[in-house]
Amino acid sequence: MDTVGTALLLAAAPAGRGRAIDAASVLPALAAVPPGALTGTPVATVVELADPLDPQTVLTRLRAAAATPGPLSVHLAGQLQLDRRQRLPHLALARSTATTLRYTGLPWHWLAAELAVRRPGTTSVVADLVADTEVWDGLGSTPGLLSLGPGVQLYGRVAPAPRRGAPTTPDYLRHFATIWRTGARPPLPDLHAAAAAHMGSAPALYLTPQTGASANGFLAAPARPAASPADTDPHPAILAAAQAGRHGEAVAVAVAWEQEALRRHGPRSREAVHWMEVRADLARLAGEAARSCELWIGAAQARLDMSQPPQDPDVEGAVDRAHHQWERIADPARARALGPTLVALRRHVPGRKAGALAALERRMG
Repeated sequence: MDTVGTALLLAAAPAGRGRAIDAASVLPALAAVPPGALTGTPVATVVELADPLDPQTVLTRLRAAAATPGPLSVHLAGQLQLDRRQRLPHLALARSTATTLRYTGLPWHWLAAELAVRRPGTTSVVADLVADTEVWDGLGSTPGLLSLGPGVQLYGRVAPAPRRGAPTTPDYLRHFATIWRTGARPPLPDLHAAAAAHMGSAPALYLTPQTGASANGFLAAPARPAASPADTDPHPAILAAAQAGRHGEAVAVAVAWEQEALRRHGPRSREAVHWMEVRADLARLAGEAARSCELWIGAAQARLDMSQPPQDPDVEGAVDRAHHQWERIADPARARALGPTLVALRRHVPGRKAGALAALERRMG
């Protein structure tokens, strides 16, 4: 039986003038991600909490999620404030104010306590947070202030709350969703590196687990992949990572470059298609023939949509590579699912190898 994971999506911030982050704005992006991508499991249950009012309601949902036996992934966007009496960090909820935080916010140690009962290695938390001045200052002097214990993988970004103007947005967590929606599934460290690199040089602390340590440590600057859109030529670093078996890292860097190409040139551009083709080849190097086939099909179709002719070497090359990878798909169901699309594409782009279409149709039966 497939392992079932649980994803808890929690976005919380005060209503009114006290709101420093538009936390709930990230929920549509996360909801558009296949549930299994959130948890790294074939099947997943998703629980969503948008701007909850009551800390007991959040605690009840959190406790139920923590009681599930499979992997648990908590995706958290919100703002941290220090309560005035006990001097402890709280996640501010919709009714929270500076004077009522102790009763209307979710104490951070409640989150740690509920997750502490879980089997080590089955729980991850990805957090995109802003912190009031007192919490921000405390992070600098107390690195373990947001520790969730040794059994929890905690990755995240904490930025100082804006002093004035419009609330900030959870762009770090949104970048995770952007990568997942491409179909890429890098491990959390590589997702964190790609998202941190995407954030630029704005002041922030980046949370990452310390190997062998009992608390979560902080990086004072973004953790960048081996290459990013600020570098000259990322291709050697990407290839080196893939050849060394660091496939998730290679994909995360390629996705970061693809997002930059999409931003600068748009989806109907050769620059964006190039990075789709890079990801297709990375899937090949990782032994993911079906994923590689899908990406090569997408690249060929994108080039045709840009009015490149079927005889264009780049179009023919993409279709030939899709065909080649299709023949190496080990799962018959995946091969059958991709077959009709590939046949239709091959009829339009027969290529220079005689009999390629006939051979494909014979294989399809």
